[in-house]
Amino acid sequence: MLTRSELLKKYDIPAPRYTSYPTVPYWTENPTVEEWQSSLKRNLSDPNANYSLYVHIPFCETLCTFCGCNTSITKNHSVEEPYLNSVLKEFDLYLEKIPEFKTRKLGELHLGGGTPTYLSESHLEKLVSHITNSVPLRENPEFSLEVDPRRTRKSQLEILYKYGFKRISLGVQDFDPEVQRLVNRIQPYENTEDVTEAARELGYTSVNFDLIYGLPKQTLRSMEESIRLTLKLKPDRIAFYSYAHVPWIKASQRLFTETDLPAAEEKREFYELGRSLFEKAGYKEIGMDHFALPEDSLWRSSLQGKLHRNFMGYSSHKTNVLLGIGASAISETADCFFQNEKLEIKYRKKLEEGILPGLRGHKLNLSDENRKLLILELMTTWKVDVPSEWMDDAKQYLNEMESDGLILWNDSLLSITEAGKPFLRIVSTVFDEKLRQSKPNTPLFSKAI
Repeated sequence: MLTRSELLKKYDIPAPRYTSYPTVPYWTENPTVEEWQSSLKRNLSDPNANYSLYVHIPFCETLCTFCGCNTSITKNHSVEEPYLNSVLKEFDLYLEKIPEFKTRKLGELHLGGGTPTYLSESHLEKLVSHITNSVPLRENPEFSLEVDPRRTRKSQLEILYKYGFKRISLGVQDFDPEVQRLVNRIQPYENTEDVTEAARELGYTSVNFDLIYGLPKQTLRSMEESIRLTLKLKPDRIAFYSYAHVPWIKASQRLFTETDLPAAEEKREFYELGRSLFEKAGYKEIGMDHFALPEDSLWRSSLQGKLHRNFMGYSSHKTNVLLGIGASAISETADCFFQNEKLEIKYRKKLEEGILPGLRGHKLNLSDENRKLLILELMTTWKVDVPSEWMDDAKQYLNEMESDGLILWNDSLLSITEAGKPFLRIVSTVFDEKLRQSKPNTPLFSKAI
């Protein structure tokens, strides 16, 4: 049998993160706005249906050079109000065109970015009060937001808590000053500590830290220190992401070179170190990249088989529709994806014309829908029952992974072993028909480890 290090080296190949299937590079069947509206109506037809709402706030005051998100860099806060007005106009347009949103219950609300706390206290209240006063809410809805600890005030968290926000995710990435300098994100430990303590004092029940391994100039020693400082504050959840080096998509990643990045072997050691230290501290591994304390709702949801995954990441409930509003936001139903215009000027122009501001999307055929469900099951439960018509292909494709002890078969049930958990993305490619049939000639995805 290969050692863990040998396995990590062997299977450290590019693979999607599978926040969607088909993955965005393989979206081909663009829906019209009318087709998208029909999909929403179908997926909200059940009176008991509920939905998630994602609001994209693209603004940041400075550019973090590791970031792959759709952002707008400016210190001019006069951009807040016109953008916020456009977002609310889009939300109201959905209520007008899809009346089901007025009667179905909002189950989750997530503010992401960019930096949601770029917005002033009054603008945050205007945004959230408008939404929560316009639609009914599910019992015990989950409201969450992402924050940059350098740009977050307790007064902002107070307002959001008043409207039901209980979950907060802090962008940390790394505590080492030299790493922070290279990725243009100077963030002293005290910033993170202050926001963490403020959230807990207010009553936020789940605090998440985002950490990234594989950043420029990271070392095993600096990674261990960042994890030590993280565990000192004991967040309820930790997202431990592999740095996605995709300079062909994000030119800002050219501000440092590949020679600044840890070698593949060292990066794999970072992952092993982090996983080991989190588990020793009592965290449970959940799906891909995520760890949570046993008291956290994400872990309880995992045990109950209710864990879900979409463009917002892992969540403790499944909803019928994910509605994304704001420039570049992505929406999802069981049979369709729909992404908004990325450029604000185009986004606003369509809204001024009374048109939902779509840029692109994908209409899923029956094969897409089935494969999407299989990948989702594997990503949330570590196992999946493979349909008989795909069994021979799956067994042949996974034969080497089975020999290496990464997966097990029990009749038609495919399970990922403890040794195979780091390779969840690779195993999931067994169901990715589009990737397997059309191998890309140019880079599309970051490496799996």
